[in-house]
Amino acid sequence: MKIKYLFLLFSLNVSAEFLETKWTVTDHFGDLWYAKKENLIGKNQIFDGGYAEGVFYSCDFAGQSMTYNTYKFKDILKNKELSQKGNLEKVLDKNYLNSESQVFFVHRITCNGKSISDRKVMYPFITAKNSNKGFYLYEGAIITLEYN
Repeated sequence: MKIKYLFLLFSLNVSAEFLETKWTVTDHFGDLWYAKKENLIGKNQIFDGGYAEGVFYSCDFAGQSMTYNTYKFKDILKNKELSQKGNLEKVLDKNYLNSESQVFFVHRITCNGKSISDRKVMYPFITAKNSNKGFYLYEGAIITLEYN
């Protein structure tokens, strides 16, 4: 029985279709409208159960939920909300995630908050099967995050 749980734990740590880990901002593509690059690169975003904290989003056990939709490479590029006028394709190509068989997960992370003013949404956060990279569309740019 312990082997089964060890395998499950290992399998969660080898692909980015899950979110619950420490992500580090490594790069950005496109124009940042208001944020400064030096305030993002090297910063962290952590998700752990109902808790999250980081440069983009936080939730302190206040009704956090996570949902996602899956896309193939060609389908994610057809989604105008995600593609940002071709920038997403350039970022996915740059990160070698442009194969026709690649599966992407577009996550919506929400925090209900302890009061109405605490409610937050982090969307879209995109991860790819068998990759340690994530992409967050933020202020006109696509932010690249990685976990170890």
